[in-house]
Amino acid sequence: MSNNSRVTVQKSKLQHEDHKMLRGLRICGSRGLFLEPYASSLQIACNYTSTQPSARVQKLPRLPVPKLNDTLSKYLKTVQPFLNDEEFVATSTLVKEFEGGVGQKLQALLEKRAGKHENWLEEWWLNTAYLEYRDPVVVFSSPGLVFPFRKFNSQEDQLRYAAKTLIAALDYKALIDNDQIPVEMMGKSPLDMAQYKKIFGTCRIPYAKRDKLSFNDAKYITVIHNNHIFHVDLWGSDGKRLNVDQIAEVLKKVVDLSMAPSSNPIGILTSENRDAWAKAYQILSKDKVNRDSLKDVESSLAVLCLDSASGLWQCADDDVRRCVAGAQTIHGGGSPRNGANRWFDKTLQFIVGADGVTGLTYEHSPAEGQPIAVLTDFIIKYIEQDRAVESPSSNVKEPVRLEFNVDSEVTSMINTAKQSLDKLVADLDLNCFKYDKYGKNFIKSQKMSPDSYLQMAMQYAFYRLHKTPGAHYESAATRMYTGGRTETIRSCSVQSVAFAATMIDTRATAQDKLAAMRAAIAAHKDYTVQALQGFGVDRHLLGLKLTAIENGIEVPKLYSDPGYVRSAHMRISTSQVACKCDGFMCYGPLVADGYSTCYNPRDNDVNFATAAFTSHPATAAAQYRAALETALRDMHDLLLVTARSKL
Repeated sequence: MSNNSRVTVQKSKLQHEDHKMLRGLRICGSRGLFLEPYASSLQIACNYTSTQPSARVQKLPRLPVPKLNDTLSKYLKTVQPFLNDEEFVATSTLVKEFEGGVGQKLQALLEKRAGKHENWLEEWWLNTAYLEYRDPVVVFSSPGLVFPFRKFNSQEDQLRYAAKTLIAALDYKALIDNDQIPVEMMGKSPLDMAQYKKIFGTCRIPYAKRDKLSFNDAKYITVIHNNHIFHVDLWGSDGKRLNVDQIAEVLKKVVDLSMAPSSNPIGILTSENRDAWAKAYQILSKDKVNRDSLKDVESSLAVLCLDSASGLWQCADDDVRRCVAGAQTIHGGGSPRNGANRWFDKTLQFIVGADGVTGLTYEHSPAEGQPIAVLTDFIIKYIEQDRAVESPSSNVKEPVRLEFNVDSEVTSMINTAKQSLDKLVADLDLNCFKYDKYGKNFIKSQKMSPDSYLQMAMQYAFYRLHKTPGAHYESAATRMYTGGRTETIRSCSVQSVAFAATMIDTRATAQDKLAAMRAAIAAHKDYTVQALQGFGVDRHLLGLKLTAIENGIEVPKLYSDPGYVRSAHMRISTSQVACKCDGFMCYGPLVADGYSTCYNPRDNDVNFATAAFTSHPATAAAQYRAALETALRDMHDLLLVTARSKL
């Protein structure tokens, strides 16, 4: 077989075997963790300190290639919970053979690549983890972020809130454009701020096999109402930005022009499998009217979705409202509700529902959640403050409806997309809630890392339910390096399993349980420190595999070994997104038999968004939530009991 043929075969194998795993390594791209001093120890948190504007930051270091021996030694520790003694011996032998054989060659080739690139992983990561992934971005990739609930008493309230949201977003963009966003720091290390430049104007364009990203700057947005799509200018013909009143008036015209739902809801095609959407896109693009309309959406700064009511305030309690709002930001409730009132390819989609569901959906390819979470806090703070009314533009432009010529083939594709989205909606089992018994202040008072503590609560909860270790993903930001994205924190460890098993062991003493808890939290914190510096195992192993594929080398058996397969089947996918406001992010599980857990730890409570798939008989979000709440209670009570025993 020729090298070219071998590369083609290996790439095909990557697409079939690894893209679901890679989705697990990207959808949880949270604000990222950093370290801060805490007495004599280190505390892991999910906020950043900041310093001078980003224009003044010195050149950042390159992402390192870890030493092969270090990665493989660490890897063996992470796979141990998923193997019996005989399997672990076999995996250890395979790792030793890899290290002494082809691993050395792949390591040398990877180091050579690193010498030629500012970041050896950046392009690979964008392509393999995002643009080549073929499942829909909806549920499988794009998170939703729920803003604090609002009560709109009229359509005017809804439109004014939307107008304020847009003005706040424009002010935030101006800070980005002028390099006035303070540089985030991890300890004394400045972080790469490049992702901030990629959130406005960016759009993912569907292509067969691999999508592309389009980066744009404009002075208009796309507004979608009743599935109709409009071009709305935010600057007048006099070059002056519209004020809140003027934007609200333009949005009212949009509503008046689209009172009945569109018969051709083009937006729902963006929720489809990427190859299916790419095919529809190519058909649409044959028509000039369609090409112009597609280009108009792609080039806009962002999308504003003016949604119909979702029944938010008819819900029985706050938890149900949270689930309704979470669903609206993830998938829009399906085709009968607001699922077609979207353009899921745009990085930023602001959602303002008629009855107070507000938030955004973001396409994950160009950036992690950090710029989005900071934008969220900026918008909420802006809206809650009284501000002087800006002087108006003297010449407001009228909104323009974007037209699409749809033939019978595209109509059929739209109908298929509706069915596909509705199936996804029915399968996503969301359970979003506020845990109000305590928050990070209590955890800090125990001299523990809030993040590591909560991660171990999830490990314990999973073990209570399934009596087996759960492979567990958490993202760590590697933005201390040029072009850094994330590394995987493998939260499941020998220590975490021992902790969970000890907690349910009726023979274990309180001191036994406390010792196991502290050991598990310490192990997680230690791995986190390494991952933040780019010294986890997953990105390095991915780089070695992609090196093999690009060089026509057979993918090593290490990657089909039970240790690798089981430890990469992330049944618990987690991300800390620490908004200052009372909001939360949510997304779908990574695997069919898994759970997702996005969390926002606040001083005295924690916002959780959990999810499972209804189609899998082994998982249910309500049961996982109950187990998680039990774990948090047990850990809290254990700390109090052991503290009292020392008095």
